[in-house]
Amino acid sequence: QVQLVESGGGLVQAGGSLRLSCAASGRTFSMFAMGWFRQAPGKERELVAAISWSGGSTYYADSVKGRFTISRDNAVNTVYLQMNILKPEDTAVYYCAAANYGSAWHEKVAYAYWGQGTQVTVSS
Repeated sequence: QVQLVESGGGLVQAGGSLRLSCAASGRTFSMFAMGWFRQAPGKERELVAAISWSGGSTYYADSVKGRFTISRDNAVNTVYLQMNILKPEDTAVYYCAAANYGSAWHEKVAYAYWGQGTQVTVSS
């Protein structure tokens, strides 16, 4: 079991930046791949970015490549999502999630543990 708490959401103008953080507690953090998902009203939850257990591999959705960066610090049990050049279509609730070691962490179905989410609103 792992508990996840997101922070860092808010309201920002288009073109601006935000950094989301997700603090994990419980089991050994380095045993989990970590992902950031988002869900806009009326849409399915989508995987935005993910990072492997060691941090050596990353995945990004096409819609955020070149603008978002996922990173992790296993020493402080935290994963980050740096979001730059934000667009109104990035508006959503952003969720942090954890996938067990050895799972297909590029896939949404691999994620077993979820945070409560943090709202990101980008104004035009």
